[in-house]
Amino acid sequence: MSSAKKRFLCRLSDLEATGSKGVALHPVSNVATLFVVRYRDSVVAYRNECPHTGVPMDWQPDRFLDLDGVFVICGVHGARFRIGDGHCVQGPCVGESLSSVPIELVAGKVLLLEG
Repeated sequence: MSSAKKRFLCRLSDLEATGSKGVALHPVSNVATLFVVRYRDSVVAYRNECPHTGVPMDWQPDRFLDLDGVFVICGVHGARFRIGDGHCVQGPCVGESLSSVPIELVAGKVLLLEG
């Protein structure tokens, strides 16, 4: 049995509008600490931080994907990252990757695995 705590991030249905959702882990902050993206039949999560500059990735609230929904895109300089593994394929940080966050999908809920 795992000793990891599980923290609710969002519902799978929250991803339907844009394919992604930012989540603020600190209750008094409106800045998304991480983001969740629907990917095929599952979800992935990353820290909301560009590996090139450290700035938040979203170009509008809950908007982390390009207009075609194919890549995660940095809202500052347009770098493109593969959704499945966060690897940068275009832009100034080619070869670098987003920092993944361990999550679990349970009964339509996306849970952060902590500890």
